[in-house]
Amino acid sequence: MSRRQLFGSLCAMVFLVNLARVVFAPLVQPVAADFAVTPAALGVVATAAWLGSAAPRLPTGYLLTRVPRHTVVAATGLLLVGTSAGTAFAPSLPWLTVGAFLMGISSGAYFIAANPLVTELFPSRVGWALGVHGMASQIAAVGAPLAVSAVLLVSGWRATFLLLSALAFVTTVVLVVAARRTELPDAGAKDRSLLAAARAQWPIILTGIVIVGSSGFLWNGLFNLYGPYLAAEKGIDEATGRTLLSVLFAAGVPAFLLAGELADRVRNVPLLLAIIIGFAASVFALTFAESLLAVVAVSIVVGVVIHALFPVIDTYMLASIPDENRASAYALFSSGMMTAQAFGSGGVGWLVASGVSYTAAYRGLAAIVGATGVGLFVLHRFGRLPTGGTPGETPG
Repeated sequence: MSRRQLFGSLCAMVFLVNLARVVFAPLVQPVAADFAVTPAALGVVATAAWLGSAAPRLPTGYLLTRVPRHTVVAATGLLLVGTSAGTAFAPSLPWLTVGAFLMGISSGAYFIAANPLVTELFPSRVGWALGVHGMASQIAAVGAPLAVSAVLLVSGWRATFLLLSALAFVTTVVLVVAARRTELPDAGAKDRSLLAAARAQWPIILTGIVIVGSSGFLWNGLFNLYGPYLAAEKGIDEATGRTLLSVLFAAGVPAFLLAGELADRVRNVPLLLAIIIGFAASVFALTFAESLLAVVAVSIVVGVVIHALFPVIDTYMLASIPDENRASAYALFSSGMMTAQAFGSGGVGWLVASGVSYTAAYRGLAAIVGATGVGLFVLHRFGRLPTGGTPGETPG
């Protein structure tokens, strides 16, 4: 098999592992009704999924100093099979939270192993490869609200997790066969120490954590509670809210591909700073939108801008770090930024439960993200931020 065929199986797998992280957002309202809790109380479930995604990133980085990347990827598929099946039988909110955390673990381990592998499969087109891979992930996010709606028409919310488990099993088998039949790149042989990577690459690791941690906290708190926010502040019904959540994610599909291509052509730091400042401005604008048409329009802008961030930040990291540190440094970055953003939905849910309106919470967080972007821009102008590697190329 060619590298493109293996890449296709990776795109199928990333579709499922991202679905495991985002499926809880469109399920907030039916699950809240089933367990007799408020939608805001479900913020802890989404937080658990993202904390789960953050938790294995450092251990996976260490594991990659001993085990081939494709083997770890296959193991994450098997983990997703078991955890999603178990979550389907959660009897209460605490057990659902545990299930969300365990499902998140499979996604976190996958991204640490797969993203370096993707860049090494196509070393001369890093942004493009990460953009396509990310687009496959984003299609899952787009389809999640619609798929949940379809499942709820014929069954309960638990059937969603059983279906996910079955699909994960089939995809894992296909990926294992593809990996065995493909000549894999010889990379990562010298990457044997997380500590050495941290010492060598700490400036770019810290820069990435600040960029994604701040904007990701706001994004996580927004999309996981988008339906309840629209219902409480905009008077939009539950079904329309789920559709708008799909719009929010659908806008990210072309954004991944286009931003990945752009990251291969231009310097990444100015592009990243423009993205996070634009994201803050678009969320701020969303809080002022009144009509349904205005909410739709601004939702599209928010979706495009935030999803452009992900392939660009991955290109910035993976195209800047040499082979002897790549997977370990990426694991350190990913663990830090995921931990920071994982608290977004729980934080917003806590603020709302404490009496703060969704509007006030989102405006405050948008102001913080915007200020962070401006501060980073000043540091960049004075040459205090890592500039990144050559666009479109992976260092040896």
